[in-house]
Amino acid sequence: MATTSLFENARFPLGPFEPYDNNPILRPRGDSWESANLYNPAALVVDDQVVLLYRAHAEDIVSHIGIAFSDDGYTFTREDAPIMSPEHDYERFGCEDPRIAYIDGTYYLTYTGWDRRVAQLCLATSTDLRTWTKHGPLFQDFDTFKTIDPRGHNWSKAGVIVPRQIQGRWWMYFGEGNIYWATSDDLIHWTPGTPDDQPMYAPTPGSFDEDLVEIGTSPVVTDTGLLVMLTNGATRSVRPDRVDVDYRCGQIAIDPDNPTTVLARLQDPWLRPQTFEDTHGLVSNVTFVEGLVFFKGLWFAYYGQSDTTLAVAVHDPRRGYGASFASGGADAPAGGLAG
Repeated sequence: MATTSLFENARFPLGPFEPYDNNPILRPRGDSWESANLYNPAALVVDDQVVLLYRAHAEDIVSHIGIAFSDDGYTFTREDAPIMSPEHDYERFGCEDPRIAYIDGTYYLTYTGWDRRVAQLCLATSTDLRTWTKHGPLFQDFDTFKTIDPRGHNWSKAGVIVPRQIQGRWWMYFGEGNIYWATSDDLIHWTPGTPDDQPMYAPTPGSFDEDLVEIGTSPVVTDTGLLVMLTNGATRSVRPDRVDVDYRCGQIAIDPDNPTTVLARLQDPWLRPQTFEDTHGLVSNVTFVEGLVFFKGLWFAYYGQSDTTLAVAVHDPRRGYGASFASGGADAPAGGLAG
């Protein structure tokens, strides 16, 4: 049986995380559907195992979602066949970037349907992680880059469902470029809370996420009741012959009594490209997190390295950020938070 993906008894910010010495934990393999590149996995705990749902593709760059299992959080065994593949026009070139929630016996998987023009946030449900019912794109006429770099058509990615109701409704935080919120009465049909020109969280000028923010992982509940989510941010530098990107990982905190507002953010990333795999790949200089679990007394954050390999960073809750705290509160490391 799966455990809930809403973890408790944590602190904000969550960490510090240390990349595993033996990363990557998964690489492309053979001449199969996952022979070229692996990407950012969703994660959950099922029957005392860590389960990863990850995106991968061959040289055709048509993405599928695979599944892998681990008894220790580090060493994974993969199944040969993907658990989800493109079937419909809106996803004909890829089922991408999964995120997962487990609620009342059902797995709710959000993913990106890609047709090489439009990226659309989609939803699928399952009771066994093998057989999936696809519910199609969630948002029409919504562009999460509207205030940054308008796409001129539908564009939405990255949906994180909170696996507990807030104020009598189900909540989702979503978006690439900017971050938005949506609510639902049935976990299938979702309504954005604001128009696409009114994000709840936008890039921060002069910071590691000054050009793009994207929601990352399922939420954690702190010992003070805040919802904390790991996020992704990017900077871009334009050169005559190319655009260079740098993806790093941050965190945001939300008060469930005011769930439409980001209360605080980490000013500095908790994870950034450092190793060879982090800095060399299909898209270089990328550490991108989508999976988080609490397993055997440790926090495991699973991330993609340069759109090519998968890695994990680990936080031992017995180790904190230190005793030097800002005046803003006992949970805040000095210089680390902005409200």
